[in-house]
Amino acid sequence: MTSSSTGGSAVAPEDFREILAHTRKFVRTVVVEREREIAEENRMPDNIVEQAKTMGLFGYAIPQEWGGLGLDLAQDVELAMEFGYTTLALRSMFGTNNGIAGQVLVGFGTEDQKSRWLERIASGEVVASFALTESGAGSNPASLQSTAVRSGVDWIINGEKRFITNAPVADLFVAFARTRPADENGAGIAVFLVPADSPGVEVGPKDRKMGQEGAWTAEVRFQDVRVGPEALVGGSEDIGYRAAMTSLARGRIHIAALAVGAAQRALDESVAYAATATQGGTAIGQFQLVQAMIADMQTGVMAGRALVRDAARSWVAGEDRRIAPSVAKLYCTEMAGKVADLAVQVHGGTGYMRDVAVERIYRDVRLLRLYEGTSEIQRLIIGGALVKNAQRGR
Repeated sequence: MTSSSTGGSAVAPEDFREILAHTRKFVRTVVVEREREIAEENRMPDNIVEQAKTMGLFGYAIPQEWGGLGLDLAQDVELAMEFGYTTLALRSMFGTNNGIAGQVLVGFGTEDQKSRWLERIASGEVVASFALTESGAGSNPASLQSTAVRSGVDWIINGEKRFITNAPVADLFVAFARTRPADENGAGIAVFLVPADSPGVEVGPKDRKMGQEGAWTAEVRFQDVRVGPEALVGGSEDIGYRAAMTSLARGRIHIAALAVGAAQRALDESVAYAATATQGGTAIGQFQLVQAMIADMQTGVMAGRALVRDAARSWVAGEDRRIAPSVAKLYCTEMAGKVADLAVQVHGGTGYMRDVAVERIYRDVRLLRLYEGTSEIQRLIIGGALVKNAQRGR
């Protein structure tokens, strides 16, 4: 899979059509066929990992100058809707490289930091992991308790992170830590590039989760981890909070797109089942109440897809990088949960059985309403921003 330089931040439409077609074929003919294996073994098969690397999926959102495909967010969400169509472990495998971890470097790293890390991140040689969440600081990074203290020219990092995606296989942690209490100059939160093999970095066992088998998360402990000044992203200890907020906001649109993809799969499975499964000799899809459930599912999917595309367009244009991402994530992740629930209902008892796609989807999408900020946090962001905008307008 290749893409040519366009002189801008997006890939030329004809090149992107090829990338999207390759991705859809990969998802639907390779990954979908092995979903049961991935769930049972709780891991992505090595040959799928290697194929994803060859296709450039570990760096599809990394700029071309750093070895990536260079897709902008409007193109990113089209791929994300394809990734969501299968086990979310696929997207998780390279999601942090392209998203919340990689984008910190793309948007805030120094040229030396980009030169050292981004090409290896884009190729999949390095798996980058976003180490922000703590037991007392999840959706609100301002509550961060991890610390980074100067020691000569170096920094000493201490703290514990939890639910860190790809931690068990990470080569690089993009780690957030407090350098001072928040004051009039900023939040006092910095972000550091910490190689996973640094002395004092300890990764716990893989978390046992409700769903998303094959998508590994774990706790990470930083105990007197010493890093040099080159590890401080952007060379400034006040970049961390802004980098986190920017990466998370961008990630919310991506997560919304994943939710749309998962909901589309649940809908497709339900329509196929309703057309063939019978009750009393009649296909259940002939029953009006089943049709009503399918209609509600289709309506949610179409509305979510339009919302995701509009939010991504607004982000790329620089028109709205705060309210629209939260609106998209709130609606689409809640919608996916409702669609998955209806999908199980359409399937009846069959939908409650393991190895049936809608049962897995039901469990997988539940997490989408929690990470990159819970639904409750999205409501606070949306409502608070609208009120502030009105007050400024007066």
